[in-house]
Amino acid sequence: MTHPSTSQTGSRHTQWLAAAAALAAALSCSNCASTSKAAKEIRVSVRDQKAVLYERGEPVRVYGISTSKFGLGDSMNSCRTPIGQLRVVRKIGHGMPPGMVFKHRHATGEILAPDAPGRDPVVTRILWLAGTDSNTRNTQRRCIYIHGTPEERNIGRPASYGCVRMRSMDVIDLFNRTPVGTPVIIEKNGLPLEAKLMREYVYKAPSRPDRSPGTPIKADTAVATR
Repeated sequence: MTHPSTSQTGSRHTQWLAAAAALAAALSCSNCASTSKAAKEIRVSVRDQKAVLYERGEPVRVYGISTSKFGLGDSMNSCRTPIGQLRVVRKIGHGMPPGMVFKHRHATGEILAPDAPGRDPVVTRILWLAGTDSNTRNTQRRCIYIHGTPEERNIGRPASYGCVRMRSMDVIDLFNRTPVGTPVIIEKNGLPLEAKLMREYVYKAPSRPDRSPGTPIKADTAVATR
């Protein structure tokens, strides 16, 4: 009986290791692609003054927003909107009614109606952002948020002091759909075609025939249509 030589055995062993490594790499890439596809992502277009929520790589919501009236950048005390890669590091305001005023990220108890005259505080919800690249490294220290604004008349044009502003009912919808850690991309360019073709999100109060007139609707259970 002829036994394989040491060189043949070593060659087969090397080939087996190479095949095993290739299979492991393929499985790893497949898992990475699956995870990436399932991840949520927020993209903000300064040109279009809109934000898009992506789920599994597909746009599911388009919201009107307002970025800084002072332009773009991430310098300290600049009041500009940062451009680049970020993520949501903290969510504040769950369960609070629309229009709740926040000061230093704490609810004050005051509630403002949309377009209340003479007031421009942070309201309703806060998604605190942190930078993840060199262009956005100051973002968290600058307290840049995605947040609600009472100045809803200014949505659709640059009017903020650096943050990304949204209508109260819009930011509630985004807040409820967005976990901590969600990537955020703020860019100068316009939206991709698939997002441009979508209608902007419009809040619609749920129909409750058994509800007494004047009874407020709990914001976190509201529904919406596109």
